[in-house]
Amino acid sequence: MGEHRESLDKLTEAIIGAAIEVHRELGAGLLESVYEECLSKELEIAGLHFLRQPVLPVHYKGTTIEGAFRMDLLVDNAVVVEVKSVEKLLPIHEAQLLTYLRLSKKRIGLLLNFNVKLMKNGIRRIVL
Repeated sequence: MGEHRESLDKLTEAIIGAAIEVHRELGAGLLESVYEECLSKELEIAGLHFLRQPVLPVHYKGTTIEGAFRMDLLVDNAVVVEVKSVEKLLPIHEAQLLTYLRLSKKRIGLLLNFNVKLMKNGIRRIVL
């Protein structure tokens, strides 16, 4: 368990490093889609495997609702990343990430708000 946790910690650190690099290059005030695209490029440069906009179905009383939700990024099939560009992170943003974690059965998520002066103030790590 300790070894797995350590690898997840390193993975989240690498994702945060990529986010900081994007923010250093672009600053605040752009659309979420731009930050997602550029973060994807940084993850690629770092050699990390990821999926963009993977679909999360919802299972309800024997029925599957395809495409109910889309995560922004799923990195190394382990960390859910939700990209925001908002004035401030709200409880609804955390609730959204928690929903994605539950539906995807993943334990760790990063909520990244790029609309901040210092990127470190826009990072929330959530463990389910």
